[in-house]
Amino acid sequence: MAEGGGGARRRAPALLEAARARYESLHISDDVFGESGPDSGGNPFYSTSAASRSSSAASSDDERERPAPPGTAPPPQAVDPLELEEDEAGGGWSSALRDRPPPHFEDTGGPTRKMPPSASAVDFFQLFVPDNVLKNMVVQTNMYARKFQDRFGSDGAWVEVTLAEMKAFLGYVISTSVSHCESVLSIWSGGFYSNRSLALVMSQARFEKILKYFHVVAFRSSQTTHGLYKVQPFLDSLQSGFDAAFRPSQTQVLHEPLIDEDPVFIATCTERELRKRKKRKFSLWVRQCSSTGFIIQIYVHLKEGGGPDGLDALKNKPQLHSMVARSLCRNAAGKNYIIFTGPSITSLTLFEEFEKQGIYCCGLLSSRKSDCTGLPQSMLTNPATPLARGQHQIRTKGNMSLICWYNKGHFRFLTNAYSPVQQGVIIKRRSGEIPCPLAVEAFAAHLSYICRYDDKYSKYFISHKPNKTWQQVFWFAISIAVNNAYILYKMSDAYHVKRYSRAQFGERLVRELLGLEDASPAH
Repeated sequence: MAEGGGGARRRAPALLEAARARYESLHISDDVFGESGPDSGGNPFYSTSAASRSSSAASSDDERERPAPPGTAPPPQAVDPLELEEDEAGGGWSSALRDRPPPHFEDTGGPTRKMPPSASAVDFFQLFVPDNVLKNMVVQTNMYARKFQDRFGSDGAWVEVTLAEMKAFLGYVISTSVSHCESVLSIWSGGFYSNRSLALVMSQARFEKILKYFHVVAFRSSQTTHGLYKVQPFLDSLQSGFDAAFRPSQTQVLHEPLIDEDPVFIATCTERELRKRKKRKFSLWVRQCSSTGFIIQIYVHLKEGGGPDGLDALKNKPQLHSMVARSLCRNAAGKNYIIFTGPSITSLTLFEEFEKQGIYCCGLLSSRKSDCTGLPQSMLTNPATPLARGQHQIRTKGNMSLICWYNKGHFRFLTNAYSPVQQGVIIKRRSGEIPCPLAVEAFAAHLSYICRYDDKYSKYFISHKPNKTWQQVFWFAISIAVNNAYILYKMSDAYHVKRYSRAQFGERLVRELLGLEDASPAH
């Protein structure tokens, strides 16, 4: 017995390397921000990392079920033939499996522009927020200040803002993503978060004046009905910058990034401060490259009253999540991308629609959260006879595979991106390998990467929390732009000159925006 256990332990590293080899494209690994930290516990799977912390929390050395020998597919559970006939007759689903090649993909992902080794933090940031965008903010802020004073009376302390001041203004607010202090004004205080070198660039009074009048769009157009009209031109410009600067890998994830309140703030703030906070009135969704963490596209959904498209409805109606998915993938058609989705987005109707557009999917399925229209009912209910760990059932319809896989619970997947015949493996730190279909392994590998990315990424959101919805969206978008800039920096020659961590990159960007550091122009 001991010899058998030792053999299993010796096989695990080889299986782990084989699993990793299948996902070599995850080249910015756990250390994506130049720091170490625990994995996310939010992923229901165990990642292909032998050191996954989440695996130890849900595993036990006293497990009764043992995984099948490596290299062999676990036998599917026996199914009643009458049940199969009913499924096949009702929706065209079959238990017959056939191998199929993965979607063909030739494009080389990564930055589209080679930045010089001398490129500075602000050079990467201005790939997304260039001077012409900042100049427009200057014009719109000054226009809004004049309009405000025409209506409410002259402000003798106001002087029109300049481009240099606008950069400094952004730098001050971005500094809260590094200091994790919610009040920008603490820079000028004498407290723990004060920073004399930054405070000398601009007075607190001047900063507060710019903050009072700051606008991206000063006037509403007569044709404008969108609730985000004050920030939509900036979001469109940012999207153009993302598209021009980066080509994503084949595998991508649709999800909501972690933008909720800082738990440290919630734990330490007073009851009065909590009451003053307004509930967030929008939902932010992204399409994210699962190889690098680069956010390719942003979609903001406003909570506008109690209408059918409000945020409350969005959380409960899968068809509205499908609307979000269509919006995020509108530029992805014909490129053979593989999109990973959560239960609220996964649906047969959406996946078939995407397949016609050359977009392939792999999604976790939930009978409670997902739109299960068109799926065989026998696959959505747990079998009377429990499956052994690692066993699975599969039904296919055309290129679509519906998988029910058991690992201390039943997990269901819908995919047209992976062959139902190909086998994979998920590595657990304590109990070794668990066999699974290749689609399950792929989902676990890419989703666990995004979870680890989000654990670090969420620490660098701008902590400044304005009350106006459009300003909240604006600063979240700036946070995403800074994180994307760091990813491009880390993939460039400039990273090999000075290996900045994410925190150091943020500090450098702030100082360059404030004019305290020389920013070498990238030519």
